[in-house]
Amino acid sequence: MNGNDFSNITRRHFFAEAYGKAVGIGIGSAALSTLLAESGMAQAGTQPKSLGVHPFDFAPKAKSVIYLEQAGGVPHVDMFDYKPTLAKRDQEPVPESLINGERFAFIRGTPKLQKSPWTFKQYGQSGAWLSSLLPYTTKIIDDIAIVRSMYTTQFNHGPAQCFQFTGHQIPGRPSLGSWLSYGIGSENKDLPAFVVMFAGGENPDGGSALWSSGFCPSVHQGVSLQRRGEPIKFLTNPKGVAPETRRTSLDLVSALNEEHEETAGDPEIATMISQYELAYRMQTSVPSLVDLASEPEHIHKLYGTTPGQNTFSNACLLARRMVEKGVRFVQIFQRTWDMHTDVIHSAPRSCLAVDQGAAALIQDLKQRGLLDSTLVVWASEFGRTPMAQPGKFWGRDHHPKGYTIWLAGGGIKPGIVYGQTDEFGYNAVENRVAVHDINATILYLLGIEHTKLTYKFAGRNFRLTDVEGEVVKALLA
Repeated sequence: MNGNDFSNITRRHFFAEAYGKAVGIGIGSAALSTLLAESGMAQAGTQPKSLGVHPFDFAPKAKSVIYLEQAGGVPHVDMFDYKPTLAKRDQEPVPESLINGERFAFIRGTPKLQKSPWTFKQYGQSGAWLSSLLPYTTKIIDDIAIVRSMYTTQFNHGPAQCFQFTGHQIPGRPSLGSWLSYGIGSENKDLPAFVVMFAGGENPDGGSALWSSGFCPSVHQGVSLQRRGEPIKFLTNPKGVAPETRRTSLDLVSALNEEHEETAGDPEIATMISQYELAYRMQTSVPSLVDLASEPEHIHKLYGTTPGQNTFSNACLLARRMVEKGVRFVQIFQRTWDMHTDVIHSAPRSCLAVDQGAAALIQDLKQRGLLDSTLVVWASEFGRTPMAQPGKFWGRDHHPKGYTIWLAGGGIKPGIVYGQTDEFGYNAVENRVAVHDINATILYLLGIEHTKLTYKFAGRNFRLTDVEGEVVKALLA
């Protein structure tokens, strides 16, 4: 350093050399004021403030999202999409004009129409049709918006799920939760912005690409809760290591990492530093968060939960606790819907696993005043064919051309049915909704114009909705 030339002073020189320990006394206060500012506590007024890199484009309707993913393909004509024509023409060959020479994933030859074995009735002010498989969903029918005209471009599980959550069928791009973490961050510095849970069966076919940060910094990837044992791996201190020792160790590692970061310029080093610090804070915050035994008996009765079990209902109750604490995006996977065979037994089992928990989540959020600020999405990567897949126990094949999802809370218009498929439940024909449209709508409800949330990679500005997507204004309250 020559004379008054301070251009080469790094942050480390400032703290460690120029002012030494005297300045170090004030670091904690500076950090506290930063955290207060980031949380909005130090701000005057009530205008929302983004905690990520992207300012809100407009006032958000929702603060958080709970995404209930029914991986494998929900048989929409057996649950949501009542088609009397299927009953009238049961076992007839499907009209060639309908499929127009289309090939299916597993059906061979001329497929035959297959009616639903379950009865349907109308419910709520909207008169929405639901089958007898969904007795609990009938109780929230006036709180949800059913979209019966979804379609996608992918017909295999992995690519379809990847397309659903990242906007592209090939892994490598940030997932929806990662975009939100990157764009608007978390509201709780002691918990991740993006949490992933697995409720039933195996992991989804799309694998970790569905909660990956892709080419965004890895700090934005989803933090997955384990099915058994400690909720998050490596969170607990090794035996015999006191919290004070752990804190000293982290401070030393952070100092070394920061030194290396200033010379290497690698953004992933900053990610590692922040993740170490988050893990340290989560040692206190996570155990109490996942302790469902603290919930009152009437809540367990509502959800049908038993503490310690790995069920969809338990995951829904955990999700409610997480959004209460400021987690931005909670993603729950129930992978039991791949029904190529034995729909007669498989559909009731899957519905039994998810129906009560999903309905209870809506009721619980509503009674706590959280539904208005929490967007709940119940969806699948595609539907199942209205034709039977032949076999000893008939099933339904993959079907991307028309299927059903529902949404609730967070600025969604309640008690409506939007869109229609044709008389067979095959093609979405009225008010068709693409995957990019739903993702654009989700971002909109969180205060983000989907064309403006971008990340530059390989010389191009990428976004979740790629070069498509329109907000479905008819779904907005």
